[in-house]
Amino acid sequence: MSNLEFTLEDLKRILLEGAGADEGVDLDGDILDTDFEELGYESLALLETGGRIEREYGVEFDDDTLAENRTPRALVATVNALLSERVAA
Repeated sequence: MSNLEFTLEDLKRILLEGAGADEGVDLDGDILDTDFEELGYESLALLETGGRIEREYGVEFDDDTLAENRTPRALVATVNALLSERVAA
C-alpha cells in the first residue's frame, strides 16, 4: 500500500461535500486550531464527516473520536495515526 496521508485539504473537501460551509466561514483561512463549532459544524455535520472519512480512508473511529478531536488539526492527526496503524498491521 502507498503512503496514504489525510491532509487539511482532504478534511475541507469532505466537510464541504457533506455539510457545506456556513456563510462567513472561510475554510481557506487559518482554521487548524479553530473549534469545529466555531466553523459552523455541529455534531450531526461531524458525524457525517466522520462517516465519509471512514468510508473513503478505510479507518474506523471509536464512539469518542469526533468528540475528542474538536479542531481540524486534532482530527487530521488522529486520522493519520489510524492510517499509520493500518499500514503497520
